[in-house]
Amino acid sequence: MPIYALGDREPTIHPDAYVHPDAVVIGDVRIGAESSIWPTAVLRGDYGTVIIGERTSIQDGAVIHAVDQYPTVIGDDCVIGHLAHLEGCVIHDRVLIGSGSIVLHEAVVNSGATVGAGAVVRNRMEVPGNAMALGVPAQNKLDACSDVATVASAQLYVANARRYRAELRKL
Repeated sequence: MPIYALGDREPTIHPDAYVHPDAVVIGDVRIGAESSIWPTAVLRGDYGTVIIGERTSIQDGAVIHAVDQYPTVIGDDCVIGHLAHLEGCVIHDRVLIGSGSIVLHEAVVNSGATVGAGAVVRNRMEVPGNAMALGVPAQNKLDACSDVATVASAQLYVANARRYRAELRKL
């Protein structure tokens, strides 16, 4: 799998995490226990730090990047959807980031929130806990969701990562 150091910046990947062979991890990227990084996801800690908590799924084609001033921090039990782009933001625990969404510098998505598919969370925007951020640019819909489905989905990806670790083989 393409895991690279860049100068003195080296990834730290928990032994219980799963990184698919077609994902790319570069530089100061820290991946927690039972998290999974799926095909064509790119986690790039070349200028700044990327931190992925435990039991978090970074799905196919997602781009996670950081800049020097703003690390990208993603908490525990999160699901980062296909083709999402996160850069220089903080995603707290039990958050769903929908497919194709974008979360930009200094944005904060609080625990239990959801960023809807295709939404754009602007620089310095805050998404309150249990709110949904929807649209372009995203607008908050307060108290619109629960983290129950997100945690269940995160657990499905933990199980799927175990399956992949045991059964995936290249033909």
